[in-house]
Amino acid sequence: MPPATHTIQPNTTTPTIRPQSTIIVTEEPKPTTDPALFPFSERGPYWTGRKVITLFDASRDGREITLTIWYPAVKQADGEGKFITLDATPDMSNAPYPLILTGFDTGTYLYKSHLASHGFVMAIVSSSGLFESWDYGVIDKPLDMLFVLDQIATNPPDGLEAVIDSDHVGVTGYSGDGLVSLMLSGARIDPDYYLTYCDNAPTMQPPVSGGYLTIVCSLAQKWDEFTIHVGEDVTASPDGLWQPVTDERIAAVMPMAADGAWLFGERGLEAANRPVLLIHASEEGGFQPIEAEFILENYGFSKRSMISIIGYTHSMVYSPDPAMRMKHFAVAFFGYHLQGREDFAYYFSEDFVAQFDDLAWGVYQGE
Repeated sequence: MPPATHTIQPNTTTPTIRPQSTIIVTEEPKPTTDPALFPFSERGPYWTGRKVITLFDASRDGREITLTIWYPAVKQADGEGKFITLDATPDMSNAPYPLILTGFDTGTYLYKSHLASHGFVMAIVSSSGLFESWDYGVIDKPLDMLFVLDQIATNPPDGLEAVIDSDHVGVTGYSGDGLVSLMLSGARIDPDYYLTYCDNAPTMQPPVSGGYLTIVCSLAQKWDEFTIHVGEDVTASPDGLWQPVTDERIAAVMPMAADGAWLFGERGLEAANRPVLLIHASEEGGFQPIEAEFILENYGFSKRSMISIIGYTHSMVYSPDPAMRMKHFAVAFFGYHLQGREDFAYYFSEDFVAQFDDLAWGVYQGE
């Protein structure tokens, strides 16, 4: 895939739900009071294939991006009887399949091929720059996602032509990848809010932990340098907010344990205009419970909801039960918004969540 030039496209449209799709499932799920049932936590009906490619963004000094794509595939064996995954033949029975973008950590440690088995194409985007602290990645990584989306739409990877529906796109991510998801929802950075927060945080009551501030406010220490890096295409604005870094093809986002509240502030979050499902752990360290509530209360789009997983910390992604629930909610949420499966709405609803002692609708308030 040759390099492409990417432009930031401010989004002013309201996403619509795709018409009912013809996706095939092995069994039609029905509402139940059985607390053991998370039907979409199990693998779906599709065998999955994997393709790995490397892209170079010519508009950003040839920035290198590794892309791992999971997709529905035909189950075939090689000459030794081993089933083929790498570069497997696509299953075209219900193509094209909606595209879901995520980061390396989330895609590698949580989802893997799970969403592809339910009739999506998952693109795991990996690039330089880790979220060890808030660094240039808060802009660079969303731009990586938009570059990948443009590349897939204009020049699909070899062998995946007509497989990927790049007009119906979701974004999901955990922790730092969750911040990227928020950015791609249309939320806008509010420099004044963020810098003021970091100036005042050391004297706040109740006290904010030093470890939390080291992470969240590290970018404030190099803000002028960061602004130059980002460029006026994003930073110039008559209302004081930076331009949105998003694309009209993105129809829904699912941030999990997301950072970013103070980077966006009230006005920046009010600019978000995609349906959102927030997933959060009730025992997050530092100030993150307050941060999650702030995001939920100020998120601009009316179709917003949050599910708390009770009794777990930020590392819940490594625990089997929370991971199972997050996979389930992703299939249900994106199935509804991207595949047109209106019957999936129940499976990420307040009525569904109310059945389970380890889940809470909205921000968990304790016993």
